[in-house]
Amino acid sequence: MTNFLSLSDVVNLDALIQSGIDAKANPFADQHLGKNKTIGLIFFNSSLRTRISTQKAAQNLGLNVITMNVGQDSWGLEMEDGVIMNSDKAEHVREAAAVIGRYCNIIGIRAFAELKDRAKDYQEQVMHQFAKYAGVPIVNLESATRHPLQSLADCITIEEVKRQTPTLPAKPKVVLTWLPHFKPLPQAVANSFCEWMNARAKSGDIEFVVTHPEGYELAPEFVGNARVIYNQDEAFEGADFIYGKNWSSYTHYGQVLTQDPSWAVTMNDIHLTNNGKFMHCLPVRRNLKVADEVLDSPHSLVIEQAANREWSAQAVLKEILKSN
Repeated sequence: MTNFLSLSDVVNLDALIQSGIDAKANPFADQHLGKNKTIGLIFFNSSLRTRISTQKAAQNLGLNVITMNVGQDSWGLEMEDGVIMNSDKAEHVREAAAVIGRYCNIIGIRAFAELKDRAKDYQEQVMHQFAKYAGVPIVNLESATRHPLQSLADCITIEEVKRQTPTLPAKPKVVLTWLPHFKPLPQAVANSFCEWMNARAKSGDIEFVVTHPEGYELAPEFVGNARVIYNQDEAFEGADFIYGKNWSSYTHYGQVLTQDPSWAVTMNDIHLTNNGKFMHCLPVRRNLKVADEVLDSPHSLVIEQAANREWSAQAVLKEILKSN
């Protein structure tokens, strides 16, 4: 693995999931791989789980870690090529990425969608510019359209539950549901979850369903072969895993079309499922998106998901270190 920008960089998904599970059982087995090497974690946006889990995973592998917040710890960076730099950006990504690449063996980048220009966001300019100019492997810590480390952690979590629950069907039903929110949020987590769950469905590991109000359809390339149902109750029937996430409209880009509170997940929704587990990437706004009674119940996997972010990051960094 050279870069980790999306699922397309993964050679063997089953093996990568197992690598994360193995790291959880023996976190320090591969410390020699990162000895005397450095990873730089570059944040254009705020973070809690991604920042801490990736730093911890890197340290488990023996890596030195440098963390920087662009615009606070550094100059603002210009991403466009061929521009006259007479605005608020003091440094171009060509120099910044190249210099960071001289200091670091791996660079992790986090940069959200601006939700103003769909074409621009979906070009993934920040990730591609760093990959173009850094000269070292790039890890996607969440981009405008994807959050692959989160999706790998989700895969690890589902696989662990499958192994620990003999009563689960061999092909459990996984449902991604839209949740209400009062401000526009990116489609990155939902896109990425679809991408990775479609891969699991293709290999026969799960049945995958997406449910949301009309107008919240995701980009077709991410929805793939998932079954889309516009009635949440119907989608939840017999579900083994419910994955909740808000996203703004893709077709009416970046807009909030409804805040319908009936789409929030309550225990009544869980009762429609096959004793289903609830998943969310966090942070979550309690009693707006999901009821306390769900988050604080044995049905909730949100803390275990978050803990598994360490092992998803460690599995990816291990593959990159082995390949480079």
